Amino acid sequence: MCGIVGWTDFTRDLGREQATLQRMTDTMALRGPDDSGTWLGPHTALGHRRLSVIDLEGGTQPAVAAAGAHREPVVLVYSGEVYNFRELRTELMQRGHLFTTRSDTEVVLHAYLEWGASCVDRFNGMFAFAVWDASREELVLARDRIGVKPLYYFAYPGGILFASEPKGIFTHPLFRPVVDEESLPVLFNARLALPGETPLRGLRELRPGHVLRFSRSGGHEYPYWRLVSREHRDDLATTVATVRELMEDIVERQLVADVPRSAMLSGGLDSTIMSALAHRRLSDAGEGPLHTFAVEFAGDDTDFRPTELRPERDAPYARLASRYLGTRHHEVVLRTDDVLAALPTARRARDLPSLGQFDTSMHLLFKAIRGESTVALSGEAADEVFGGYPWYHDERLVRRDRFPWLGDAPRLADAFAPDLHRRVRPADAEHDRYLTLKAEVPRLPGEEGLNARMREVMYYSLKGPLAYLLDRKDRMSMAVGLEVRVPYCDHRLIEYVWNVPWDMKNADGRWKSLLRLAFADVLPQETLDRPKSGYPGTHDPAYNADVMRSIDKILSDPSSPLHGVFDPQRIDALTRTGSKTMTWLNSSHLLLPILEVDAWMRAYGVALA
Repeated sequence: MCGIVGWTDFTRDLGREQATLQRMTDTMALRGPDDSGTWLGPHTALGHRRLSVIDLEGGTQPAVAAAGAHREPVVLVYSGEVYNFRELRTELMQRGHLFTTRSDTEVVLHAYLEWGASCVDRFNGMFAFAVWDASREELVLARDRIGVKPLYYFAYPGGILFASEPKGIFTHPLFRPVVDEESLPVLFNARLALPGETPLRGLRELRPGHVLRFSRSGGHEYPYWRLVSREHRDDLATTVATVRELMEDIVERQLVADVPRSAMLSGGLDSTIMSALAHRRLSDAGEGPLHTFAVEFAGDDTDFRPTELRPERDAPYARLASRYLGTRHHEVVLRTDDVLAALPTARRARDLPSLGQFDTSMHLLFKAIRGESTVALSGEAADEVFGGYPWYHDERLVRRDRFPWLGDAPRLADAFAPDLHRRVRPADAEHDRYLTLKAEVPRLPGEEGLNARMREVMYYSLKGPLAYLLDRKDRMSMAVGLEVRVPYCDHRLIEYVWNVPWDMKNADGRWKSLLRLAFADVLPQETLDRPKSGYPGTHDPAYNADVMRSIDKILSDPSSPLHGVFDPQRIDALTRTGSKTMTWLNSSHLLLPILEVDAWMRAYGVALA
């Protein structure tokens, strides 16, 4: 796992821009603490920071080869992992390619030399990379199918900037951070962002499963992968067996590393299955036991309050699962003071507005994991793929023509000042995004009723909330030099389960039936029976009171960049109605984006236009 940056410009000589490139590259230092490299040509400059995971001595970047009649450079900077790199290396060697390292970086470079930009079709993994092909005078950017690894870009006439994180672009003098009024609904609720959308003017994220080619004639972004709907012909027994076979192969592939590995274990169905498979594999190889980690908050014994999305505490289930599996378990217990002290670090890691305590606690969890390992497995995407969230099972929410996960929860944008609210029309902005995604859903001819509607609902989840979770996971883990791999994001698993009809996904009448049926023999009964519980948050009244005091100060501060954005009376009304819902823990959770957006705009000098 690494951090990459770059700049292509056909109107200037970038060979003289080492200082600018170095500043961009240095912003990725936390993503890649082990090595650094840059490459400059007349029209392209590439930078790389490395976190060594496979072939610790080899794999130096930027990686350079020669191609074309004049043997011009082909230069790669790459972040992530290609899990099938060994098979690809064998195939490429049979085609005459010679390798000098054991790294997947060299495989990616030679795959491009052999197949061009279509090499991405052959990769199984999480990745974002850039290739400068001098003979074609073309920059190629690519991102994995699900969007596990980030890649941002800013295009301008004659040129383009890109980076693994926005900070790599922020440091460039050509970029000015500006939020337009129409982007405010997304700024205050990132789960509304369409694929590729950010709240900043001109800043885009390369969409998952897409390639961008940039040359003198401009840029062209296009998909190389899409979900395809087709009839599912397997019966339930075959489907369950296939899910198990896929998961066993995926976890085995994602354990390949030359550094210590671990797993996040909340005691829920997804993480316990993943940990069971990883622990068995490492133990069979004589590398066990697996180290597992869970986060909890001091004071939860008295402060915890159940919500529909978080009905129970994780810690007791995580302990139980660890004892059952035989892992070496670590409990990361956080005090409110720990969370508040680490907040500035988490904000710097995020670049875009932070999620407050949810970012910070995850950052501290990953920091603890990094003390034991360099690679960790995490269970993101299982709920989106297999149907685990409560809203999937509430027919009233499912049938509504809107995003089910927002339900009847209050929207912070409803508290915009009256004139701003009339101009921005946040309800229309939300519905427009909903209709845009609805039009993209790959339909199955002849499918109707609940199966057809659930295909839509699951598509929305894969394109909205999942991107939000993967972004948080990437930022908080890479800020401590930890590579987090996500087995449930393997595209083969997603492609297969996508076409399993909802009545089979819900075969035993409960959430994530396919996973429960596939792994009933390796899990404790308590895990099998446990309802979905989301990533935990602190319920400490002192923390919530601190958040509310900070928000009150912002709303009354004429120097705040958000001055005039909100109507205090409407905020008061939201506070009274913003008690726990499926979406929010409490009022401080609902209003938290005010605090985080204010801090972000001040820190990065973001203007509102």
